[in-house]
Amino acid sequence: MTEITKKYSNEDITIVWKPSVCIHSTLCWKGEKGLKQVFNPSEKPWIKPDGATTNEIIERVNNCPSGAISFYYNNEQNNTTETKAESIVEAMPNGPLLVYGNITVKHSDGETVQKNKVTAFCRCGASSNKPYCDGTHTKNGFVG
Repeated sequence: MTEITKKYSNEDITIVWKPSVCIHSTLCWKGEKGLKQVFNPSEKPWIKPDGATTNEIIERVNNCPSGAISFYYNNEQNNTTETKAESIVEAMPNGPLLVYGNITVKHSDGETVQKNKVTAFCRCGASSNKPYCDGTHTKNGFVG
C-alpha cells in the first residue's frame, strides 16, 4: 500500500499531512483551540498555512493525537523529527489505542515501519487501515 503524504508551506514551516494515519479527531479545526482558518476540511486545499501564526499552527499540530499532521522548519537540513520520549500507551475512551514515542511496527506481511510521536492503533476491529485507526469507531458506535 502506497502511503500518501501531502505538504503545505508558509514562510517558516511545512505542514505534513498523512491521510492514512488520521483518526479524524477534529482537534485541528474544532473546539476552543481549533484553527478552522488553517485546517478546514470543507475547503480545498483543506490546509492553509497562512491562516494563522506559525506558533499557533505548531501548537495545534503538536496536539494531533494520531500524528497524522506534523511539521518541520523550512530552514532545517534534516526534515525528520523524532520524539525523544519514553513509550506510553493510552486507551482512548471509545476510541483507539495511542502509543506515544518512537516505535517500530511490524505488519502482518512482514513489512516494518518506523513511527514517531504518536501512533493510533485500532481497537474496534473495523478499521480499513489496520493495524492503525481510521476513525471507523465513531461510525460503528464502538464502546471500550
